[in-house]
Amino acid sequence: MYPQFLAELGYYCTNKSKEDYNLEKPEEFWQKGGHWKNRADRQPFFAIFNHTISHESQIRNEIPEEAKIHDPAKAPIPPYHPDTPEVRKDWAQYYDRLTMMDKLVGQNLKELEDAGLTDDTIIFYYGDHGSGMPRHKRWTYQSGLRIPMIVHFPEKWKHLAPKGYEPGKASDRLVGFIDLAPTLLSIVGQEPPSWMQGNAFAGKFETPTPKYLFGFRDRMDERIDCVRQTRNQRYSYLKNYLPHKPWGQYIQYMFVTPTTQVWHDMYQRGELNSVQSQFWQTKPSEELYDLQNDPHETVNLASSPDHADVLAEMRQAHAGWSATVKDVGLLSEYEFHKRSRDADKSIYEMGHAPELFDHAAVFAAANLATSLKKEDLPNIVKLLDSEDSAVRYWGAIGLLTQGVDGVNAGQEALLAALTDSSLIVQVTAAEALGRYGDEEDLSAALPVLVKHAQPESDAYLAIAAWNAIDYLDDRATSVAEELAATSPSPVNPPNRANKYSVALKTKIMADLGVAVEEPKKKKKKG
Repeated sequence: MYPQFLAELGYYCTNKSKEDYNLEKPEEFWQKGGHWKNRADRQPFFAIFNHTISHESQIRNEIPEEAKIHDPAKAPIPPYHPDTPEVRKDWAQYYDRLTMMDKLVGQNLKELEDAGLTDDTIIFYYGDHGSGMPRHKRWTYQSGLRIPMIVHFPEKWKHLAPKGYEPGKASDRLVGFIDLAPTLLSIVGQEPPSWMQGNAFAGKFETPTPKYLFGFRDRMDERIDCVRQTRNQRYSYLKNYLPHKPWGQYIQYMFVTPTTQVWHDMYQRGELNSVQSQFWQTKPSEELYDLQNDPHETVNLASSPDHADVLAEMRQAHAGWSATVKDVGLLSEYEFHKRSRDADKSIYEMGHAPELFDHAAVFAAANLATSLKKEDLPNIVKLLDSEDSAVRYWGAIGLLTQGVDGVNAGQEALLAALTDSSLIVQVTAAEALGRYGDEEDLSAALPVLVKHAQPESDAYLAIAAWNAIDYLDDRATSVAEELAATSPSPVNPPNRANKYSVALKTKIMADLGVAVEEPKKKKKKG
């Protein structure tokens, strides 16, 4: 991790205090105390301060009336959100929280000034995603990906600033979070290692301005998704690899926000316009937006003949990036963890070993499978004959995405896939047959899904199985009692994964109208 490089160079590294890394820290490289003031005399430092007062959870926490700052009546409402009192209140409170956060940042800067370090310190200021409102945080639209980024180089260190740097001026260079690590190493004079994917935008090893930025969305809490995003200065392109899933899948944590609840309920009642309704519907295979003329990304130009050349360019850029980084996210989460474990390699090493991950074959299969074109169905069915389990997985996904037409075209292959050597292929085939097959297909599919939802399953396989069951709706009624008696908690789950199956079971049982007895809490001794 990049602070290790800085620590090895003698920097006093502190973090206050969020550590949502989604990986196991290799060692304790943060100094205790969480503040640069605790370093040795004149020791160089690298300090991170996270202010969670503007976190998503704070939007839904009530602020005392006398502490409120912004008038909900004046809150700017994006066109995809309904204009209701609940939505206006959430947006106003979001801006309240930003104002509170700015004051905390001011305190951080005052500490530097009081210590006489303002002229010695390079400062980075940024958010970590779009606002905590629905369709912002977690989504690959600019509302979720675009953040504030301010960098200050004092006169002493201006030779390390980006080319053309001027205080108080804006830059149109495309910058992503993945650039931060190589940029910090470049600033301290160390060449970034070749395995770092980002571009240094300052320092000794500053790189030319990139033409594209890349974003992604995969599983978010309990919900599985797979979206890849590519943008240049003007256009943003999204490839939806699970187009049969809506943008607004039910996520327990997200649905605590009043805006989410109101927006969803209004959609169910048919009270939204087409732009506001889109979030709750299934996705197209591709999306293309003109950020200059459509900053809210509401007009999809992917099928526009006038933008065919732009679409082709963005597709090519996406394909090039995917091949370069060996995008293991094109494997299911279950699959890339399994291949990594079986080979006793890190996921990165597995992804870069051709004998373990044939990226070209999997990329081609994923794009064929998600074309949403009926004429591709015969070739999609053939994917289920591949020797590569990842290609077979995309064959099952491809039939699932085309609903009844897909199942009718590949029914025999899907039934055979219920006993596939790859368990994630079994789950995907079972979902397709369970959702769109006849009663015999449903009877064959349900035992497979119930089996893999059991606690003995791999945590990521169990999450996939519970997701599939949820999308069966009333077709899962016959196994409702069996599911109610099943513990959704996998054996030895990785951090956090345990609660996601629990959240899915809770929703499914509520939808099916089945009461589930809460486990009794053990009495504390004494």
